[in-house]
Amino acid sequence: MTERPARRPLAVSAALAVAAGVFVHGAVGAFERERGDLSPEDMARVKAVTRPATDFSAAERYEVMSAGAATSTASVDADSFSHFSANLTPEEEESFRLGNALFSKLWVSSPSSTQASDGLGPLYNARACRSCHVRDGRGHPPEGKADATSMFLRLARAPATPEEEEALASLREMSLPDPVYGRQLQDLAIPGLKAEGRMVIEYAEESVTLAGGETVRLRHPSYSVADLAYGDLDPATTLSPRVTQPILGLGLIEAIHEADILALADPDDGNGDGIRGKAAVTLDPATGEKVLGRFGWKAQNPTVRRQSADAFAHDIGLSTPDMPLHHGDCTAAQTDCLARATGVQPRLGDTEGPAPVLDLVAFYAENLAVPARRRASFPGTLAGKRLFYETGCAACHHPKFVTRRDAANKAHAFQLIWPYSDFLLHDMGEGLADGQAVGVASGRDWRTPPLWGIGLTETVSGHSFFLHDGRARNLTEAILWHGGEAQAARDRFAALAKADRDALLTFLESL
Repeated sequence: MTERPARRPLAVSAALAVAAGVFVHGAVGAFERERGDLSPEDMARVKAVTRPATDFSAAERYEVMSAGAATSTASVDADSFSHFSANLTPEEEESFRLGNALFSKLWVSSPSSTQASDGLGPLYNARACRSCHVRDGRGHPPEGKADATSMFLRLARAPATPEEEEALASLREMSLPDPVYGRQLQDLAIPGLKAEGRMVIEYAEESVTLAGGETVRLRHPSYSVADLAYGDLDPATTLSPRVTQPILGLGLIEAIHEADILALADPDDGNGDGIRGKAAVTLDPATGEKVLGRFGWKAQNPTVRRQSADAFAHDIGLSTPDMPLHHGDCTAAQTDCLARATGVQPRLGDTEGPAPVLDLVAFYAENLAVPARRRASFPGTLAGKRLFYETGCAACHHPKFVTRRDAANKAHAFQLIWPYSDFLLHDMGEGLADGQAVGVASGRDWRTPPLWGIGLTETVSGHSFFLHDGRARNLTEAILWHGGEAQAARDRFAALAKADRDALLTFLESL
């Protein structure tokens, strides 16, 4: 068994840190700081409707419709995350269904008789998008079972040369892969090849006592890899576990104007509240321009399409026009992998997943509807909402936005949405640190995850594991793991009377 610490910080030189800092500040300055999509009258309306709540005696107007006109009002069941946005046109509904079919499609190794399905691997973590995103919901740790499909290990290491430092500082590379195993540990392989290895998780537990004497057991995970088939990992390579995230309302998130996200950033803590949210910066792969990252655990991807292409390449081993890696995550050191046939069919295009495939899968992911709120006006929910604000949770889990008027899809345009995230990077403390820098995100930084739909996790996904590695077995544990910038809010929650803690949890379960 080869063991690597999951939380060892990457060693970044002073020159790289300075270069990255200068680059980031310059990039943010180049972003749109004003909402040019709105008239003065519209701007006044948006400011009024997105003000923080101050009256907790009743639900806010439109609060039940978490995603505006796109909200799903279907009955709550195991498929609650799998409905299309309610305001799609009939033609768009058809595209959604086609995207759903491709999202569920099982890919096969090349060559095969089903040529349109060729391209799997050769090394991979899943055969279909749906394998990881079961019912479009949240992934989970294997929990003693062999199935680790919805959780994997990201691999990254510190730069070893000035050229690698420059690649990171300029954001041409968001992280550096292991020289042999690449960016992700692949625990499956096509026939005739060996899988790279398997993830090993061990837990140690500690007790935390809350106000009133309630005791909660928190589990501390440690990660290693076993059965490595291609030699050792580089000594500098770190392991970062990631569970798949729910894919609700992604198109609406992409339609939030960058000025509204940047307005929430406070990297120097200018207001003195201890919250230092910073904007994620990445490069648009099509133009090379600096853009705002929004998607992924460290907000490393700017669009749903890019997030989808990344998953095709690294989870399934499938090339697309946006990421034409015909052998997926195979490295130059894995010659047997690179010698395998690809699934490129010239009559269909020059990649295994040609443009129509990527377009439809991205459209599907962009238009999965957010369910309507439940019990939003109940007294217990309102009491919990007040505590959500008073304890400081809303400082990062920003409740609401109004999307762009000029969104690419009219279904996403000018909608009042309630994602409960600022989509910024925050230092979450050493307890949650993974030691991996990704772009401008440090080894302690994570993007604030949206909370909409969180109350239906068990209904849809059949479990209640939370955080980036599923270590938290319920929402209480998830809150108690918050550190760094969120330490004060976590401590206020722990100091609440049990009835108040339960009320705050009731509010979260209504989302």
